[in-house]
Amino acid sequence: MTPKDNHLSIYSKVFLFISAIALVVSIFVPIWRIDLDAPQYPEGLRMLISANGLGGDVEIINGLNHYIGMKTLHNEDFIEFTVLPYIIGFFALFALLTVFVNRKKVLYILFSAFVLFGILAMYDFWRWEYEYGHDLDPNAAIVVPGMAYQPPLIGFKQLLNFGAYSIPDFGGWLFIGAGVLMLLSLLIETNMLKLKKMNPLVVLLAMWFLPACGQKNPEPIKINKDNCAFCKMTIADKKFGTELITPKNRVYKFDDVKCMVGYVKENPAAVGSRFFVPDYLEPNALISVESASFIKGGTIESPMAGNIAAFGDKTKAEKHAKDTGAKILNWNEIMKK
Repeated sequence: MTPKDNHLSIYSKVFLFISAIALVVSIFVPIWRIDLDAPQYPEGLRMLISANGLGGDVEIINGLNHYIGMKTLHNEDFIEFTVLPYIIGFFALFALLTVFVNRKKVLYILFSAFVLFGILAMYDFWRWEYEYGHDLDPNAAIVVPGMAYQPPLIGFKQLLNFGAYSIPDFGGWLFIGAGVLMLLSLLIETNMLKLKKMNPLVVLLAMWFLPACGQKNPEPIKINKDNCAFCKMTIADKKFGTELITPKNRVYKFDDVKCMVGYVKENPAAVGSRFFVPDYLEPNALISVESASFIKGGTIESPMAGNIAAFGDKTKAEKHAKDTGAKILNWNEIMKK
């Protein structure tokens, strides 16, 4: 192998540079989250795990854990929160060093060390969950023989009346994305992945971990199956079924704009949610209320007598209002009623 053959390609250098940036950002945003859903907490509870500590609804969760005998969670009990920012920073610097050293062998060492760290980190997380879920106070107020409260490493698990979801947060996706880009660099340098100049697929792969990870897309409403979160009636008309997604990405569906507005007024935690409505003329997809025009009254009849229809096209909304004797409204006016 000649010295030139041992150099990194421009693609690998770009990927490694992006990886370094992603790793630095991941130090300052939540890496993982555990969401808890229960009937008494309609908005749910969330524990955020960052490189330097815990966040979210930790105090409330600690209060609930006290009743079942679990230890309370405090940042100072975890040495990981002291060393993890430095370890992630080390890998970011290592990725940049690999770019400047410009040697394939350094890339191989970087990738191997990064994968090993990822495996050890997940094992440490599982060990932490196991200890907290199994080491219970026998004198707790609530004792269920044989019951453990270990959250899932990833995915969903039912714990008494709580549903626990354990998934990466934005920083976690950045961390995973950095690893994917390192892997792509490795495949390129071992000739397992051959790229053409300005290949669009490469750009997509390089940027796959930078979508709006915190923004959940609206879910399709299942007519005659989904129930309204406010009035509990089955959603039966796709021209009026609406949906909101809270800042914590909880999805609530409604059979009428009136029900969605009523839910927001009764649940302060829903303030700041994103709202979606069907286009009255093309109701198979949901659109945001910011891009919709609304009409109310006239011959419009919705399930819960809200009598509000949404249109993706303002001109069509105005024509329909004229034809049906309805009144044109904007979303702010609807929310104030």
